[in-house]
Amino acid sequence: MPLPPPSLKARALRLLSTREHSRLELARKLSRYAEEGDDVDALLDFLEKNNWLSQERFSESLIHRRSARYGNSRIVAELQSHGIAGEALQELKAGLADGETARCCEVWRRKFGEPPRDAQERNKQMRFLIQRGFSQRAVRAAMQGHDPDDEF
Repeated sequence: MPLPPPSLKARALRLLSTREHSRLELARKLSRYAEEGDDVDALLDFLEKNNWLSQERFSESLIHRRSARYGNSRIVAELQSHGIAGEALQELKAGLADGETARCCEVWRRKFGEPPRDAQERNKQMRFLIQRGFSQRAVRAAMQGHDPDDEF
């Protein structure tokens, strides 16, 4: 005899046990399994009320996972795609801005390690960093060999 399919709450808790999800992302995933009479928004409200679903934790988790590889604009765009907006997004942007140059220098050092030999290689390195979402200021600092440990 086959087991009955898990409830929406069980699916939500299983998804949240693997990693943090945004409200928008979890709603999208659960809506596929919602049947007649299931209220996904009520379930999400219940999960938020019990602190099992948290936009703040999700944002911090995403920033932690992405900050070693990507720049501020790429991280902010991903946060926006997950429904993070308003004052919370502005606070996250301010927190990210502090270490962008150091992160850019570290990404450049891991990928390339040595200064470009000619203009073509320099352009290639700059394009790589810009596509990763780093600002022009951070890319210029990385290309000039700026060492973030030299700050006074």
